[in-house]
Amino acid sequence: MDTDRALRIDAPHRELLDQVLDKWSLAVLDELCERPCRFNELRRAIPAVTQKSLTGTLRRLERNGVVAREVVSTRPVAVRYAITPLGKTLRHPVDVVLEWASEYMPAIESARSAFDVREGSTPDALA
Repeated sequence: MDTDRALRIDAPHRELLDQVLDKWSLAVLDELCERPCRFNELRRAIPAVTQKSLTGTLRRLERNGVVAREVVSTRPVAVRYAITPLGKTLRHPVDVVLEWASEYMPAIESARSAFDVREGSTPDALA
């Protein structure tokens, strides 16, 4: 890893990461990496997401260029969403972070438990 470069997360970077790596965005991107989907297909694939949250998530991902929206001229008119080539470039870094989380989850859980005992708090109180 290049440690000579200072890690800087400026406001535009933070905004992008917040928009592209939130829980619903990751779920949507995971689905769209497999195949293009219509809105209701995404709703069924991600049952916990509300219609409002899914709509907002898709709009943010489209705005950031990682998802494309296509109006399909059928009766009734349908909208299909697909991951863009730019969106596909997110796959590797997200997989690396998920792999890291899986590998270090026992250490993270241990640190959380130690913190909760030390602070006399519960996980719900921190949310």
